[in-house]
Amino acid sequence: MTRSALLVGATGLVGGQLLVRLLRDPRYERVTVLARRPLGLEHPRLEARVVDFAKLGADDLPSGPGGGTDVYGALGTTIRQAGSQEAFREVDQHHTVRVAGLAREAGAERIAVVSSVGAGSGSRAFYLRVKGDMEAEVTALGYRQTEFFRPSFILGHRPSHRRGEGLGSSAATVLAPLLAGPARPYRPVPAGRLAAAMVAALAEDRAGVRVRTYDDFLALAPEPAAVAVAAGKG
Repeated sequence: MTRSALLVGATGLVGGQLLVRLLRDPRYERVTVLARRPLGLEHPRLEARVVDFAKLGADDLPSGPGGGTDVYGALGTTIRQAGSQEAFREVDQHHTVRVAGLAREAGAERIAVVSSVGAGSGSRAFYLRVKGDMEAEVTALGYRQTEFFRPSFILGHRPSHRRGEGLGSSAATVLAPLLAGPARPYRPVPAGRLAAAMVAALAEDRAGVRVRTYDDFLALAPEPAAVAVAAGKG
């Protein structure tokens, strides 16, 4: 059975890797991307839509039987970039849940979302609390298959460089072997491997809600190489 994908966050680090993989995957007859700005990329199976996530409605999603059986959520920002905690919550939680809800109403059956290691609605850390709240709301939508991916530090080149990320990436790579036992979920993961794991998880088509961490990424995606991303910023 052919599938169609709905992707948000395609201009980000993980989302860009997801986009290329989905376009190369023969199981997907169509890949629809919702973005704030044009992608700057063309492909016969790609439909890119410029939207206002704050005002997103059913008309912004593709229609028809193949309107989006699989949803991939890779939206994310930082409090510094967003400008405030509430603006951060709007992107990482509300926008993600809004897309997931509309897609579910349109008939989507499977969803994979990037969250964060340590996510939990009861967390004392605001960032992790927002991620936990997002997970709870997406779970309540009742998808047949729901996959939450909880990475720690994500390795890769970001188009918009965030302060300190170069140093953080180097430190994370050096310290990774020391993160053993209960600390293994905190090991860094390359963006390409995380994206490949997300696609592989939905390909399994297993009903239920699952939380995926570092060891799951390795099992789902044995050492995939990063792929070149041609999408523009946005």
